[in-house]
Amino acid sequence: MSATLALPLGEREVLEALRREAHPLTGDHRDYDALLAFVGDARIVLLGEASHGTHEFYRERARITKRLIAEHGFTGVAIEGDWPDAYRVNRYVQGAGSDADAEAALGGFRRFPTWMWRNADVLDFVGWLRAHNERRHHAAPKVGFYGLDLYSLGGSMESVIAYLDHQDPAAAERARERYECLQPYAGESTGYGQAVLLGVGEPCRRRVIEQLVELRRRAGEYLLRDGLAAEDEYFFAEQNAAVVANAEEYYRTMFGDRAGSWNLRDRHMADTLDQLIAHLDRHGGTSRVVVWAHNSHVGDARATDMAGRGELNIGQLMRERHRSDAVNVGFSTYAGTVTAASEWGAPAERKRVRAALRDSYEALFHSTHLPAFLLCPL
Repeated sequence: MSATLALPLGEREVLEALRREAHPLTGDHRDYDALLAFVGDARIVLLGEASHGTHEFYRERARITKRLIAEHGFTGVAIEGDWPDAYRVNRYVQGAGSDADAEAALGGFRRFPTWMWRNADVLDFVGWLRAHNERRHHAAPKVGFYGLDLYSLGGSMESVIAYLDHQDPAAAERARERYECLQPYAGESTGYGQAVLLGVGEPCRRRVIEQLVELRRRAGEYLLRDGLAAEDEYFFAEQNAAVVANAEEYYRTMFGDRAGSWNLRDRHMADTLDQLIAHLDRHGGTSRVVVWAHNSHVGDARATDMAGRGELNIGQLMRERHRSDAVNVGFSTYAGTVTAASEWGAPAERKRVRAALRDSYEALFHSTHLPAFLLCPL
């Protein structure tokens, strides 16, 4: 997101004020003291990034998150990633699952762009999270790792059926029949939207909603059968069923209603976050969650040109729903490099970022001659 800056004061006065208020980032452990003080008792901290493939954004986001977990009791990290892929990592960091190490646990992230979550910074953080959980006091809740996105149509259908195969084979067969409509598009989900748009594919809305409704209606039966310890697995399955329902609508509408499909995706992520917080609250009291996503998702859409296009985002929804319990933090730069591809599905390349626009905030910040710094309301 970019913004044109109208300066109420002369540029020199503005630069002096920036230098006065800036907290230089030097790599010291206390770099983010001001930010953590501002967070206070807030339950949700949304940490952005200006690009998905820039090492420094991931590194600084991990530094902040480690302190929020270790010093302020945050119990969850929720990413702009797919629910089943992230839940595999969740099992690993909590000492469950069959993955031998962090690299294997991240192996579920196979959707382009793979470098968004399968990179060295996330690998190091996942390893740290596993070690932190192993060191924690016995009574303290383990920190989890979760996905908020809805792109995992095929993987989420498989996960719902796998859960029901164990719990209720007859229900699993009904799920297979309902999801059969979407199976041809499990690998390349955009094909579903194209097929519906061209009139050659059948809309599957009613079937996926039926599956979600049945799973929710029988929740008490499944939980009673296995005891409360199985609530995590039920919650995992229910969220996958919700992903399938929302992904069906997202892919069906993405070619005809850009703002509508964007809003559906961000509402899904916001709703998933709220449901995750409620789930964690049931297990360990008042939970606190860090969100990792792009600036375009965690900034407040009302302050950008997104609002003029009729678009909202997680940052806006969290502020509307949680007020001061949500803290939004953006990251940006003047220049640098990014891992990206020249077209969708192409190999990753290291690309140089163009210098910031002349009248942008980034250009103004660059004029302070401070290499890296934090601006905080305190």
